[in-house]
Amino acid sequence: MAKSIVSIKNVTKEFGEVRAVKNANFDVLQGEFFSLLGPSGCGKTTLLRIMAGFELPTEGTIEIDGSDVTLTPPNIRPVNMVFQNYAIFPHLNVSSNIAFGMRKSGLSKPELAAKTEEMLELIKLPGYGNRRADELSGGQRQRVALARALIKQPKVLLLDEPLGALDKKLREQMQIELRMLQQHLGITFVFVTHDQEEALTLSDRIAVMNQGDVIEISNPGQLYEMPQSKFVADFIGTMNFFQCRLTEYSDGVAVGQSRECGQIRLNCDEPVVAAGEEFTLAVRPEKITLSFDELEDSPNVVFGRMGPSAYLGDRSHFYIHVPNRDEPISVALQNLTASLDMVRNTDRKVWLTWADDAAVMLPMDWCPCPRYI
Repeated sequence: MAKSIVSIKNVTKEFGEVRAVKNANFDVLQGEFFSLLGPSGCGKTTLLRIMAGFELPTEGTIEIDGSDVTLTPPNIRPVNMVFQNYAIFPHLNVSSNIAFGMRKSGLSKPELAAKTEEMLELIKLPGYGNRRADELSGGQRQRVALARALIKQPKVLLLDEPLGALDKKLREQMQIELRMLQQHLGITFVFVTHDQEEALTLSDRIAVMNQGDVIEISNPGQLYEMPQSKFVADFIGTMNFFQCRLTEYSDGVAVGQSRECGQIRLNCDEPVVAAGEEFTLAVRPEKITLSFDELEDSPNVVFGRMGPSAYLGDRSHFYIHVPNRDEPISVALQNLTASLDMVRNTDRKVWLTWADDAAVMLPMDWCPCPRYI
């Protein structure tokens, strides 16, 4: 088990009457890529700034590598930060930007130059030392900002949406490079993003936040496949929700009834409600099978008619209109063949089904009890 490198203990941050962070409690482990994920205004950047020392918590403490740094100034903490706008100094060249934080390190000029060249090699920009900031692309500026933060060898690197200004293709490329860089260095990264796909791609663990609360912390697979609250299920990826009533539970199998999709059955270790009570059934679009042949009436079989569709290249999304349901059911199919034109026949009869282990049972409302692993 890796040891804790950052401990957030009962941290609350208030700005007047607004509670930006509400009693956050969790640990970030040594060497992990940890992400704070949530919608705008959820408190993730505020929590990152508290770790950096740019904000003081109203309540609670911050420990880094076993030391209480709650009141320690930012420049003394063993952390460094990469900002969304990179904050590259326009009057300095690349080498001077990277070496800026090491001016008072006591290194000789040759030692500092060698260390700067080492960082240029690390970020794959050898020979760029004399370039001006305005001669760099967005991706190159991001690399320089990373090198400037990493040259001081911080115990924790804090990143505030550093890829947000890049276009989609470059952002995906930089995600891979950032993850490889973190694994190569072994430094703990704490990463803030509102992009669910980005968090899933990069992270060892993710803390999902909403309205100042840290709702759930887990690994990407667990958060996507087995979320513990409706908010997390809805925020990460696309999800179909059905209102159901539990009729029976036995030997890990729950059976329920839904006005929207008839009888349902799913595997679960323990039901979240008692028999006779309502719960939310959640099913991912890619877990649903679509058939044009009539299926026998059985659990997890829903009749509908083809609605609009969206072609996304590698996959297509279809929206199926179902009786007794206001919103269409979303279905995702991989485009394994050259054309799915026959599927795009609007109003055509279709039958949907999913496996017993494809659905998740959730409470009807958001559960305030955080779940951390």
